[in-house]
Amino acid sequence: MTGSPTRRRFIGISAAAAGLAVMPLVARGSSRPAGELVTWHGQALGAVCSMQIHHTDRGEAERLIRQVVQEVRRLERMFSLYDETSDLSRLNRTGFAAAPPPEFVELLTRAQEFSRLTAGAFDVTVQPLWALYLNHFAREGADPTGPSPERVRAAVDLVGHDKLLVGPDRISLSRGSAVTLNGIAQGYVTDKVVDLLRAEGVDHSLVDMGETRALGAHPEGRPWEAAVADPDEPNRAAAVLPVVDRALATSGPYGFRFDSQGRFNHLFAPASGQCAQSWASASVIAPTATAADALSTACCVMTEPQIRALAQAGAAELVLLIGNDGRQTRIAA
Repeated sequence: MTGSPTRRRFIGISAAAAGLAVMPLVARGSSRPAGELVTWHGQALGAVCSMQIHHTDRGEAERLIRQVVQEVRRLERMFSLYDETSDLSRLNRTGFAAAPPPEFVELLTRAQEFSRLTAGAFDVTVQPLWALYLNHFAREGADPTGPSPERVRAAVDLVGHDKLLVGPDRISLSRGSAVTLNGIAQGYVTDKVVDLLRAEGVDHSLVDMGETRALGAHPEGRPWEAAVADPDEPNRAAAVLPVVDRALATSGPYGFRFDSQGRFNHLFAPASGQCAQSWASASVIAPTATAADALSTACCVMTEPQIRALAQAGAAELVLLIGNDGRQTRIAA
């Protein structure tokens, strides 16, 4: 999250604007504005973020944006891996959390559910692998072939969702294990923002807190559109996907590479400790951003048959895979 490299998100939002902008909307068949689309652009959770809120009252929309930003900062203080005072940092440091905040419990509970759903392809306890590769390649004269098999196996022994026990009153972590929420927290925070806006009566909004979720359709009655960028040319869209009341997340090895050759990246297969190589990117459309975030991470280390089984089980509504050769494969539920 903030202060350290994280997965880069190449999801472009149609009509996004920098800063706080207001665009009047005209009702069909009328010359009178039906409302305003207020757009906010900022940064949170280590990612560039944006919101587009349709509201009849500009002042109320701006109040909601301030409320959202405050809520995002509150959640970030729980989930940040790089804030030593965060609940996550304390868990990693001490191995337990007594009387944890309900949001922390909820997020880790969902993470465990996705670990089981993906047969361990998604696992928040891969932080020892991140530390291993980061420390290896940070050394001068580091072996370009990566950490030794012995060191990888030692790190893998610390990984596994069974190393993490989550309860409403206490969370515990096996000695030497550590958790990262970089593969799910942005989606979770996006969902919390959508919940907040819905509770305030907003029917049309597009929220991107590192992952994207649409609340309703675009106020013009059409779907919102999200562009998935070409991993090799981030300024070029590889696909444009319609989104209505759904979330979209993209993950890929291009997000962060430890070495200049690109052989080692931040996405790990928990069972082997090896870095993802099968896909240039994986994009997932799901009912929630939490699900899309976790599943896009998992898909990067899964085979196509495994991904098809995941979609057929109803976990993902659509998976867009971009191969290392640029070929696109769409898998629908």
